[in-house]
Amino acid sequence: MSSNRTSVTGCKVVARSFNTTFSRTELSVTASVVSMSVGILSNTLALFILVKAYRRFRLKSKASFLLFASGLVVTDFLGHLINGSLVLYVYRSHKDWKVFDPQHVLCRFFGTSMVFFGLSPLLLGSVMAVERCIGVTRPLYHSTTLTSHHMKKLLGLTWLLALLVAILPILAHRPYQVQHSQSWCFFPLGEACDWLDLFFPLLFSVLGLLALFLSILCNTVTGITLLRSKLRSDRHCKGTSHHFEMICQLLAIMLVSCVCWGPFLVSIILWSTQDHHQRANVQMLLAVRIATWNQILDPWVYILLRKAVLKKLFLLNANCCSPRLQTLYKWNCSTLKGSMQTTATLSRPECFSPEGHVMPDTTVKAVPHT
Repeated sequence: MSSNRTSVTGCKVVARSFNTTFSRTELSVTASVVSMSVGILSNTLALFILVKAYRRFRLKSKASFLLFASGLVVTDFLGHLINGSLVLYVYRSHKDWKVFDPQHVLCRFFGTSMVFFGLSPLLLGSVMAVERCIGVTRPLYHSTTLTSHHMKKLLGLTWLLALLVAILPILAHRPYQVQHSQSWCFFPLGEACDWLDLFFPLLFSVLGLLALFLSILCNTVTGITLLRSKLRSDRHCKGTSHHFEMICQLLAIMLVSCVCWGPFLVSIILWSTQDHHQRANVQMLLAVRIATWNQILDPWVYILLRKAVLKKLFLLNANCCSPRLQTLYKWNCSTLKGSMQTTATLSRPECFSPEGHVMPDTTVKAVPHT
């Protein structure tokens, strides 16, 4: 069966023929249900871990990172909840947009939600990378200037920027359109009537790619700085373990974002500037499915790449691969602990004169009576 639909883009009428047998090539609604359920549970668990950690480090340098990480997890959670619910409603209504959305109100909301919850994680990931780069390379400036109040404002501005990009097509009277699979709404792709129809999808893709590039650049600088300080054995640099924990999480977030969002962002640019064929529709839907896994994998970065988990993995690896190294490590720790206890037992306080010389021990000793 096939059904013909007509879309009015403002400058011309485009007749499109949708094949309802497209379900042979797309994933079933079961995949959407599983993706939504796993995403909500994963983000809930990650949010619980981050809120607990934020209370511990509220007055420390890690608090800013945890604030942005919590904002990212909340965004992913709402994205799965809202977009997943809309997808399930569309499938339940048999994708008949003429019946359940004759005024295209739901499609506008669906498209706005897709753009906002797609762009927000990319922008937040880049902001987190910049914040950690400043915290590692300029710790004094970070602690004195970038206060918690400024971080909360920056988090709100990041969400506001993503929301502005999402509602721009509606303000410019370029509404979102139902895509070829009829299961989601997005920018009009491949049907540009003027420069605005080409500008909006390119703006979304360029901002996403710039966010990924900025994350790669800042994480590279942060990683090199931490490695240099580690190689120099700088004992005056405190909190290095927390820095390494955060940079490991940032690198994982960056890798997940590049793998999940890279194909989709590049496909949008190709679709907007070139003609596409029937096979490209299937590829676009697959790219969207891959992009949704970004919101599923992000919370597991904070669940698995924690200091306690990494320490247990290191000890497990030491048990399996290098028992001799573990024995040497235990011997060094026990030797150091014993030497410290011996030193603390044998040592006694010394008094210093204002000139810096050691004064003799003037402790009054009891003289035995004879």
